[in-house]
Amino acid sequence: MATVTTTPAVTTRRHRIPTCVECGTRQNPCHVKVIGPTLGFVAFAIAAAVEWPVGAIMYPFRRIKGRRMIGHPMRVVYPRVSNAIPF
Repeated sequence: MATVTTTPAVTTRRHRIPTCVECGTRQNPCHVKVIGPTLGFVAFAIAAAVEWPVGAIMYPFRRIKGRRMIGHPMRVVYPRVSNAIPF
């Protein structure tokens, strides 16, 4: 089972760039994924910024559709982007 942690991987003089790290994966020889989960999180945040307000507006009128729209970034966007990049 893979575990996902968020750590500052790259340190510059003043700023740390947060990255997502997934350890224990069998998709590459190092058994660690960094780029896929980080880009997956960025795609999740962008999709959530659009879909959560629209889902919240839609929820009072069509509850099931609103719930699906609010959960879409977590259920669909993050896993697809994260799994598409094997490192």
